[in-house]
Amino acid sequence: MKAYILVNSEPRMIWKVAESALKIEGVKEAYAVTGQFDDIIQVEFEKMEDLGRIIEMVQSIKGVLRTQTLITIPPPVRD
Repeated sequence: MKAYILVNSEPRMIWKVAESALKIEGVKEAYAVTGQFDDIIQVEFEKMEDLGRIIEMVQSIKGVLRTQTLITIPPPVRD
């Protein structure tokens, strides 16, 4: 499964948050972005428990203020 974690970071911490996130198992990509959020982190996981662990680790990164997680919905099976 795949999800995106959107992060609000402390000022001047956006790049450090992205770099730190890349060290977490399950994180595939991490970018500083413009707009409502400061960082976006793409993760892949097998079970919801794994996603919970990844979110906790992201939230523990120095400079992270809050997160919002978007879980992708797989396409429907078509015959």
